[in-house]
Amino acid sequence: MSLAELRDGPLDDAAAFGGQGEVGDYLALLKPRVMSLVVFTALVGTLIAPSGIHPVLALVAILCIAIGAGASGALNMWYDADIDAVMSRTRSRPVPSGRVAPGEALTFGLTLSAFSVGILGLATNWLAAGLLAFTSFFYAVVYTMWLKRSTPQNIVIGGASGAFPPMIGWAAVTGSVSVESVTLFLIIFMWTPPHFWALSLFKRGDYEDAKIPMLPVVAGEDVTRNHILAYSVLLAPIGVAPWLLGFASPIYGAVAIVLGLVFVVHAITVWRRREGDEARKAAVSLFKFSLVYLFLVFALLLADSTLAPLVSALLPGGMA
Repeated sequence: MSLAELRDGPLDDAAAFGGQGEVGDYLALLKPRVMSLVVFTALVGTLIAPSGIHPVLALVAILCIAIGAGASGALNMWYDADIDAVMSRTRSRPVPSGRVAPGEALTFGLTLSAFSVGILGLATNWLAAGLLAFTSFFYAVVYTMWLKRSTPQNIVIGGASGAFPPMIGWAAVTGSVSVESVTLFLIIFMWTPPHFWALSLFKRGDYEDAKIPMLPVVAGEDVTRNHILAYSVLLAPIGVAPWLLGFASPIYGAVAIVLGLVFVVHAITVWRRREGDEARKAAVSLFKFSLVYLFLVFALLLADSTLAPLVSALLPGGMA
């Protein structure tokens, strides 16, 4: 379906008569699958922050971050309905399919954004709320409305929006930004380009059809593979940084080193396999492993923070 056909079809019908969306459609606007990993990293940032926070306030903080992230997804779907209709993996979303009217998606996103920022500020502190507001603005306006359609570096700069949640969680507990929270930010920031460029390699046709200037479309697949390898090599030591900076144990450091090396091996495989089905399989494999990598790094940080005090207490003299 072309952009013109979309405007004359589902979007026009939805705008004129209102969407026929059900609860599930509005939940889909929040991009729950995409945002689940974002929310998990925010949870880790909240739970490993020093001094701790009351469990109820921690729950409120995580819910606010989740709602704010979902609201950004709704605003993204509202603005990107035209190109979503062209891409095979997004054309069934609620807005391009006509199940939710564009205006309804916009109102839904703006309302949830304001609600999540306000409640987070009242429940924790206004630094965390300000970071959440900035993250939503950055994703919905800077990335979605500007970068995504204008530069092949869209995912590099725009990736910052997905890297803020653990920093928001940390700020909700401590009321500050620290080296530790910046490190968590950097892990996600450096992870984002190879993750999405791997996706863009095996979904290049979609981006071409939607006229999105992703790196493979603008600079070619070989340049994209070079960039993936470079960012993967940079990511590996940053993933180990929590141990090097002293807020994670040597066990975390050892596992992070292994995970980083596996990530680089996947990137090298993508760099070497440049044609045919083998090239596609390598890109898919890197994309899937990148999800595992980010989850394991943050899960290990959480386990390390939770178990280290327990192990220390059980050691001889630990209970003295």
